[in-house]
Amino acid sequence: MSENENGNPPLPEPEVEKANRWMPSLVWLIPLLAALIGLTLVAKTLLDQGPTVTVSFRSADGLEPGKTKVKYKDVDIGLVRTISLARDLSKVLVTIDMSKEAKRFTAEDTRFWVVRPRIGASGVTGLNTLLSGSYIGVDAGKSEETTHEFTGLEKPPQVTRDEKGTSYMLHSESLGSIDVGAPIFYRRIQVGQVTGFDLEEKGRGVKMSVFIAAPYDQYVGKNTRWWHASGVDVRLDSSGFKVNTQSLAALLVGGIAFESVSGQKPSAVAPGGSVFALAPDQASAMREPDGVAVTTVLYFDQSLRGLSPGAPVDFRGIVLGEVRSVGVEFDRVKKSFRMPVTVDMYPARLGRNFARTVEEDQERNAGAQVLERLVSRGLRGQLRTGNLLTGQLYVALDFFPNAAPAKVDTTQEVVELPTVPNSLDELQTQLSSIARKLDKVPFEEIGKNLRDTLKSADVLMKRLDAQVVPELKDTLAAARRTFSEADLLLQKDSPMQSDLREALRQVTETMESLNALADYLERHPESLIRGKPEKKGEQK
Repeated sequence: MSENENGNPPLPEPEVEKANRWMPSLVWLIPLLAALIGLTLVAKTLLDQGPTVTVSFRSADGLEPGKTKVKYKDVDIGLVRTISLARDLSKVLVTIDMSKEAKRFTAEDTRFWVVRPRIGASGVTGLNTLLSGSYIGVDAGKSEETTHEFTGLEKPPQVTRDEKGTSYMLHSESLGSIDVGAPIFYRRIQVGQVTGFDLEEKGRGVKMSVFIAAPYDQYVGKNTRWWHASGVDVRLDSSGFKVNTQSLAALLVGGIAFESVSGQKPSAVAPGGSVFALAPDQASAMREPDGVAVTTVLYFDQSLRGLSPGAPVDFRGIVLGEVRSVGVEFDRVKKSFRMPVTVDMYPARLGRNFARTVEEDQERNAGAQVLERLVSRGLRGQLRTGNLLTGQLYVALDFFPNAAPAKVDTTQEVVELPTVPNSLDELQTQLSSIARKLDKVPFEEIGKNLRDTLKSADVLMKRLDAQVVPELKDTLAAARRTFSEADLLLQKDSPMQSDLREALRQVTETMESLNALADYLERHPESLIRGKPEKKGEQK
């Protein structure tokens, strides 16, 4: 600081001038702070921004850009940004901005679908979207590979990956009434559902994937039997009329049931992905394995009307197999037609001992020897009527000791079993005999006698009405008068009732007097002595 001309120190500058010098520097701080705040917001936006994925759907029904949300367990994890058409116009491309926490939903096996009201086998779903609108549901994948392009599902998955349970595969000849979402029952408790189905290779059957929820999957063992539980199982047997069904849901949309052979919890649980056969009903499922089928043919010389493929082959009440086909052949030698019936029989159904006997010695062809011995003892096939109302026939195997001798050629590829005529002709003969006997019955004479009897009964009734009825009327009138007189005597104000009451009153007074006299004599016994008459010579 320098001195002025007078040698005095210079005066200090005013504070206002100092502040004006610093003003330009403070003004430049405002845009710097704004830029810093903007950069911070941009960085925060970039850090909070999640992945962007594109999902393709067949249509954009119910989807709106900027409004449709993506939810996982009802938690918002994304928002639809744009919707556009694919180049080939076969689908729509939905671009979704996912949240920061949704990075795990970029796994390659992640599934997307549109949640909207649906009616399916498992019930009505998505009703809450009627007011809030459709949204996109997502199921997190578990794959380590990631992607940003997905193909959306047209229907919601029946089972999400976070559900605990086990999946299995079933094989069946036909789908029946089963649909995706059909319930699966264990002891009539719904424990799972059908998750999908498809045709097997070459179209020979249907394969179905099912899911059993935990902890019910512990009841699925390696020997568990599965069967169709759809509809109503109606049976008429010796025990009566039986109706069996699982539930109303099974009646409407079908269902599947399972149970172990022993009926108890299996010792070893079947691993996931195990394959089981699906039987048409419970009886077929719980039956022991049939083993290898033996194909045979039977020739009949009669009409096969009423016999159709699938008809049972019966041996004394045991179903050994079923009819495979029914045909006709022309015999050139005999110049006649024969009716071949091809059947599949399961010898294992005849019991373990028979199966062991057949399989014991394959070298000596024990099975052929057993069959020859049975035929020599009279084993024959016969057509019988299974239902008189419908006329359905079945093939019966039985022993006919009086049948004509026959031999069986076991060297043929398809063994021919001998047959005997059925009893239909005999039944017709019996019916004809009964009809002839009925014709001999004198129905006209019986009717005439019946009319004469009715006339006699009519005459008897008229006689009773003319003679007996009037006397009965007089008797009833006399009885009525007697009852009237008795009623008059028993009335309260009748003379008899008054006299009876007076007599009862007098008897009551007499009894009271006697009671008083007895009391007096008991108190004064000397009165009895004084009252005795004196004898002569006695002194007083």
